Amino acid sequence: MTEERRTFLFMPESAYGPTNNCIGIGDELLRRGHRVVFAAERSWEGKLVALGFEEDLVDLAPAPEEEVEQDAGQFWKDYIKEISPEFRKTTAEQLETVVLPIWEALVDGAKFCEPQLKAIIDRVQPDVIIEDNVLTFPALETAGRPFVRIVSCNPLEVPGEGIAPAFSGLADDDRAGWSEFRAEYDRTHRALWQSFDAWVQEQGAAPLPDLEFIHNGDANVYVFPEALDYDAERPLPESWHRVDSSVRETETELPELPASFTDGSRPLVYFSLGSLGSADVGLMRRVIAALADAPVNVIVSKGPLHDEFELADNMWGAEFLPQTKLLPLADLVITHGGNNTTTEALHFGKPMIVLPLFWDQYDNAQRVHERGFGLRLDPYRFTPEELTGAVQALLDDTALRERIAAVGADIRSRRGLANAADVIERVAVSEHV
Repeated sequence: MTEERRTFLFMPESAYGPTNNCIGIGDELLRRGHRVVFAAERSWEGKLVALGFEEDLVDLAPAPEEEVEQDAGQFWKDYIKEISPEFRKTTAEQLETVVLPIWEALVDGAKFCEPQLKAIIDRVQPDVIIEDNVLTFPALETAGRPFVRIVSCNPLEVPGEGIAPAFSGLADDDRAGWSEFRAEYDRTHRALWQSFDAWVQEQGAAPLPDLEFIHNGDANVYVFPEALDYDAERPLPESWHRVDSSVRETETELPELPASFTDGSRPLVYFSLGSLGSADVGLMRRVIAALADAPVNVIVSKGPLHDEFELADNMWGAEFLPQTKLLPLADLVITHGGNNTTTEALHFGKPMIVLPLFWDQYDNAQRVHERGFGLRLDPYRFTPEELTGAVQALLDDTALRERIAAVGADIRSRRGLANAADVIERVAVSEHV
C-alpha cells in the first residue's frame, strides 16, 4: 500500500484477545517493512519483543511493594477468579456487580497511565496510533497523530437503535427487554461515565458520546464475521471497516495428540473457556464431568489453574494450546464466546456450543444461536444430558456442518489481517479514510 517505512504504535487491552488481535495485524505490518511498537501493559514484557516488535510498556496501577513476576494479563485473570460467582446472575444484574466494576478498573488504569502514554508518544513518534480497547486514553487522541480504533469485542459495542444493547445477550426481537436493559445501564453507569467524560475533557480530548467510554477514530476496524454481523440492522459510516477474522499464521508446531484423537474413530471436540473463563475451576470441572462418558474425544485448553482439576480418560489438554492449529482438526467447539474464539471457530468453519460468562460473551452466544451456527447454553444451569445432547445434535446435523464449512472457506478467502493492515496504512497517508 505504501513503500515508505512508517511507525505504528499499538495499545491493546491487556487481555489475550485484544493483544493477540493486535499481534496479528502488527505482524502483517512488520512483513511490509514497517516499525511496530506496542504500548502494552507491563505483564507482556518480553513476549512481544520475541515476536519482532518493539515494547514501550505501561503500568496501569502502582507497582506492588514486593516485585512479583506476572503472567501476561495476570490482573484480569486474578480479577475474574475473584468475581466469577457473579457470573451466575442475569445480564441485567451483572451490570452493577460485574460490568460496572470492570469499567471502574479500566477508568482507574486510564487515569494512572495517562502521563506514561504521553512520554511514550514523545519517544516513539508514531505516524499512526492504534488502540484496541473499550475505553479512551486521551493521550492517544490528543497527540496530533492519526488515530485508529479497533473493536475486537462484539460490535454491539458500537450502539444503534436497531440492535440489542451491548452486554445484554438479548434476542434480536426482544425490544421490551432492550429498553429495560438500557434503562438499567443508565442507572448503574451514568455517574461513572459523567466523571470519566469530565476527566477526558480536562486532558484536552473531545467530549465522549452519551454513555460511551471511547471515541471513534479517523478510521475504525472491527473484527467480526459478516455471517454474524449487525450491519443490516445498524449500518455504519464509511469510516468503519469490517474484517471477518484476524487469524495469523504461527510457527508453533501442532502438539502431539493421542493417536485416537487423529485417526477419525471418534468426533473431536475442542473445549476452551479462554484464559479468563478457565479460572472458574468449578465450571471447568462441571463441563469435564458432563463430557467424560460422551462418545467423543475432547481437547481441553486448561488455562492458568490447570493444576487444580483433572481431565477424563477421553480428554487431552494443557495450560496453553495453539488454538489456531487445533481448531482445524475439531468437529465442534465448546467456548465461552469470547470474540477471538468465536471468530476463529467460524474462520475454520466449526459449529459452536457457547457457554457465556460475562461482558460481550452473551452477545456472541446469542448471535451464534439465533443465526443458526450453534447453540447457547447456560453455563451454570445446563444438565449433563443437555450438554451431551447439544454436542450430539450439532455433530449429527450434516447440513449445518456443510453450511458452516462454506462460511469458513469464504472467511479465509477474505484476508482479514491484510485488510486491517491496509486500512491502517491508508491512515498513515491521509488522516481520514
